[in-house]
Amino acid sequence: MRRPPELRTLVCTDATRLVASLGHPQPLVYSAGANPADGLPAHVRAASAIRRRGARLVIVQDDVNALAVLNPQARSTSSLLLPEGPHGARIFDDTHGNKRQKLDLEACVALPDGRLVALGSGSSPKRERLVSIAADERGSVEVIEAGELYAELRVHAEERGAELNIEGAVVQGALLRLLQRGNGKHGSTPWNAILDLDLAGFLDWLDDRGARPRVQRILEVDLGAIGGVPLGFTDATVMADGQLAFLACAEDSADAVSDGPVLGCRFGWLDADDRSAVTMVVLDADGKPTGLKLEGIEAREGGSSVFDVVADMDRPCEPALTAELTIRG
Repeated sequence: MRRPPELRTLVCTDATRLVASLGHPQPLVYSAGANPADGLPAHVRAASAIRRRGARLVIVQDDVNALAVLNPQARSTSSLLLPEGPHGARIFDDTHGNKRQKLDLEACVALPDGRLVALGSGSSPKRERLVSIAADERGSVEVIEAGELYAELRVHAEERGAELNIEGAVVQGALLRLLQRGNGKHGSTPWNAILDLDLAGFLDWLDDRGARPRVQRILEVDLGAIGGVPLGFTDATVMADGQLAFLACAEDSADAVSDGPVLGCRFGWLDADDRSAVTMVVLDADGKPTGLKLEGIEAREGGSSVFDVVADMDRPCEPALTAELTIRG
């Protein structure tokens, strides 16, 4: 008989002596402009995760079958195309009448062998796919059907009356840690949790060498609320000292699929043994709580207080934003 995962709970506290400050956000636009042949506009429409790949930053879009590749030193942004969707579509939204067919890539993890893997949210059957980006120079991509993996994750969400919504992924030691975002107010329970899988088992499954990995541990996290709207995880990264840093936003949305107004955003981190977590309000360049929906975070190499973040505007006609996030004591 299968053993249930180890379960722990944690309530975040306020970090009263620390401040999380955003620099001035910069719009993400493609250096080459629009590419009608590939169906791409001149700007990066969405930004749901960010990961470092060498000297560049790869930005995942949840409604476009293309990644954005940012070169901070050259201040240039290019595209890395994913396979086209049904009927040759590369953009998915209500205007095109195909929003339900999008991959909804909401998380991205850097594997030890150099691959990046972007993960669908799992909020619907169409969103139960992974995209593997090879470590080679071309960054070859492969879309992987992952229904059996998401079925494993969904069991634990449904046990709590929650909608599955994976929004972050990191490798921390021997674990692949998936961040479940708790949001929605129409019949579901907002459930924020970190679901831990054995990394070696996940790699074996990914490379068709083993069975689907099982959830070994679950850390349920009470992130608090803003204006009565629960905060929910939006991404995470592992800092140079090994701690897990994360973002959480309070989005007044009806469910795991719908967008809504953002009431605020917090930065936080877990200590090394998951015994405590602190959060702080993210302030904009004017010192006011940001209204941006920060969806992606990546630690700077060798640092512990500066991060690259991206904001998704949820307005396809406007470019997504990138900014520097600094933690000050």
